[in-house]
Amino acid sequence: MAMSIDEKLELIRRNTEEIVTEEELKKLLKEKKTPVVYLGWSITGRTHLGYYVPVVKLADFLNAGFKVKLLLADLHGALDNTPWEVLEKRYNYYSQTIPLMFKSIGVDIKNFEIVKGSGFQLDKKYFFDLLKLSTFTSVNDAKRAGSEVVKFGDNPMLSGVIYPLMQSLDEEYLGVDVQYGGVDQRKILMFARENLPKVGYKRRIEIMTPIIPGLVGKKMSASNNKTKIDLLDNEEEVEKKIKESDCVAGDPDNFVLAFLKNVLMVIKNDKKEKFVIKIPEKFGGDLEYDNYEDIERDFIAKKLHPLDVKNAVADEINNLLLVFRENKKKLEKIGKEGYER
Repeated sequence: MAMSIDEKLELIRRNTEEIVTEEELKKLLKEKKTPVVYLGWSITGRTHLGYYVPVVKLADFLNAGFKVKLLLADLHGALDNTPWEVLEKRYNYYSQTIPLMFKSIGVDIKNFEIVKGSGFQLDKKYFFDLLKLSTFTSVNDAKRAGSEVVKFGDNPMLSGVIYPLMQSLDEEYLGVDVQYGGVDQRKILMFARENLPKVGYKRRIEIMTPIIPGLVGKKMSASNNKTKIDLLDNEEEVEKKIKESDCVAGDPDNFVLAFLKNVLMVIKNDKKEKFVIKIPEKFGGDLEYDNYEDIERDFIAKKLHPLDVKNAVADEINNLLLVFRENKKKLEKIGKEGYER
């Protein structure tokens, strides 16, 4: 049965932080049968568990009838300090792991396409537009736009200033209606809306989802193994990392609850399955939840012990990662070529 406009809107709205603008999105859904959305990933650090947040959101777009383009931005990776000699190898690792993430959540990807950045960003017209856009952009504006994404450091490279200009032009050259990203991308997304019209292109709709906390600390980092779970971690590593992760009783601001909200409960709800927390009979027996809000309420009320929630989440993560373990030998070989581990 076909979805109504309101149902599509509700699906796209799910777990988003901001939509700029919702009115434009409603208009798009009414006027275009198959809108196009893209997400761009700079191929810097290894794909890790945190990537499930955008993958699950892209699944929402697919289910709402969108064509989804994932830009694997190899040139952006170089602009953000990835060595040129490993770009192709890192692109290969991303292109092999991302489809497996969709497979692990059971999503049909017939309307999903991976696009390589250098496949169109080296074209003559694109380069001309990049130079043209640079004449409308101050160095300060470009640095401000990229400040939460690009690693500028104390002695910034010129490459980091080019980064947001290219990301803006990608909207036009990918032929999309919507760009989606994490809230850390907000300044670049707003830069695109403001500046694309200056070079004769329409502004796009920008949609953002939250950045979930790391296992330890406030941010999950591809370069810090203590903050993340790698897609190739074994069962024992996953269980150990989750057990040692920050998760204070009564405080839902942590990786465990954030991953539950933005990934696991979305998958469970879509499959009409319950999230089960295993508890010994002498302490009341297993608990079942069919929505995240009830989990958070009980966690805040300290009716749920952090360790019980951690154990249940670790089990679900290990189920997600089964598809990677089935392909571990091949993926480890590709991963080692692009990344030291």
